[in-house]
Amino acid sequence: METVIKTPVLIVGGGPVGLSMAIELGWRGIESILVDEGDGTIEHPRTGLIAMRTMELFRRWGLAQRVRDCGFPDDYELSMVFCTSLNGLLLDQEKYPSMRDAPTPPETPEKKQRCPQLWLQPILTDAGRAESKAKLLFKHRFESLQQDDQGVTAVVTNVDTGEQVTIRADYLLGCDGATSSVREQVGIKMEGKLLSYSVNVLIHAPDLVDQHKMGPAERYLFVGPEGTWGNLTVVDGNEIWRLTVLGSEEKMDLKNFDPAFWVRRAIGRDDVAFKVDSTIPWRRSEMLADHYYRGRVVLVGDSAHTMSPTGGMGMNTGAQEVLDLGWKLEGLIKGWGGPALLRSYEEERRPVARRNIGFSTQNFRAWQDTPSPAAVCDLTPEGEKVRQDLGRRLRESTRVEWESLGLQLGHRYEDSPICVPDGTPPTPDEYSTYIPTTRPGSRAPHVWLGDGRSTLDLFGHAFVLVCTDQRLQGDADTLAQAFAARKVPFQIECIDEPSVAAAYEMPLVLVRPDGHVAWRGNQVTSPGQLVDTVRGAG
Repeated sequence: METVIKTPVLIVGGGPVGLSMAIELGWRGIESILVDEGDGTIEHPRTGLIAMRTMELFRRWGLAQRVRDCGFPDDYELSMVFCTSLNGLLLDQEKYPSMRDAPTPPETPEKKQRCPQLWLQPILTDAGRAESKAKLLFKHRFESLQQDDQGVTAVVTNVDTGEQVTIRADYLLGCDGATSSVREQVGIKMEGKLLSYSVNVLIHAPDLVDQHKMGPAERYLFVGPEGTWGNLTVVDGNEIWRLTVLGSEEKMDLKNFDPAFWVRRAIGRDDVAFKVDSTIPWRRSEMLADHYYRGRVVLVGDSAHTMSPTGGMGMNTGAQEVLDLGWKLEGLIKGWGGPALLRSYEEERRPVARRNIGFSTQNFRAWQDTPSPAAVCDLTPEGEKVRQDLGRRLRESTRVEWESLGLQLGHRYEDSPICVPDGTPPTPDEYSTYIPTTRPGSRAPHVWLGDGRSTLDLFGHAFVLVCTDQRLQGDADTLAQAFAARKVPFQIECIDEPSVAAAYEMPLVLVRPDGHVAWRGNQVTSPGQLVDTVRGAG
């Protein structure tokens, strides 16, 4: 007789988003099984930048310091350089400090961090393995799924033995990337378009920074007579680099693609030693799933959206979906969450993904903003003028990619069915500027407390009522009774600190487990109705 393994949640895909999902669910006391066809290692790392909001998530799990200590040199300067080659002609540069010298913005307890996927993946894998509620099954290939009203039955194959395993789950999460077979099997469509063809060349070039004249940088953007043709991105801050070559479908055919030629063109010298580790062609696209779930099958990460990596928001968008979905699955599995929770995941996260896709495409278009580049390499007065004009243009048009506080912290859930709007006008939604607010749907503001904690450290395991006026203790207790009657985790945080009262704008602010504001006001009038709305049962 066939053995069926049972689990509340089956996660398909063991990249950073799938692993994060297993960690978040375990942190919430929810068991999960993760399956991935690979062995857990990464041959061609993509993710490099960990955005602030993702670092806040890692802080919640106690992983932020491990990510900071990943091994990327904290004194490596992270400037942007626009040039013809590393040993060629400089167009312009945008100076940015090292991780050590970059200040943490006052709006967050965690600044961004460079941590390439070759280091992030093992950190998350170790954390997943250490999580008693998570079971990681590497070398297990997802084959098929069937779902009914009560759950999902999936078949996976042990790639070493060929043995098939049947897993029965309450929910199945497709964290299996842009070519998701989970998405395909439930018939969810992707909408969008192809932006360009590219080839990534991962190289080892020891001491490369000492063998050119452009100085250390996070990225070097290369412009030739044909316009922008590629870029070199730092991976480990030492000897591993990723060269991205832009081109057409024909140019990307690996049979005719000579990676060493392009590496030499980027370096601008023939006598610098390097080794090509891997060469991967890929399509740069902007795609968005028309739905984020079907029945009990839910898409998370790149299975739901693809975007240009310009701005580093792919994995970071997925991490925010982990934050949004984790507590909702907890509510559904433990029984206190209502049917609107899953719908709210799509209604909250899909518009944010569309916004992040737009940001990423805008950044990619800025790279290509090189009119009349024919003379860019010429050592003539005309060539000098072309370099100055293109350099200034590129520096100004790409700046938003690096100065994106509003994008990282300012996303809000405007039309969420589980937030209670208060009729106030929204703060400006701009990529560069972030205005902290407790307007419902927004991320609750970070304020340092007198005991050294951040207000963000108060949120996670329950709905939290932040009360900054002791006279409203009665309202807080009334709300506590309504949450208790429905068995929803809830706590009251009475804070008598003027800085918190100012930042939180209203004396009563109800914050969801993901740190977004569900409701705010001066008094509690319909406690039962309020609780039912925010738990998805309204």
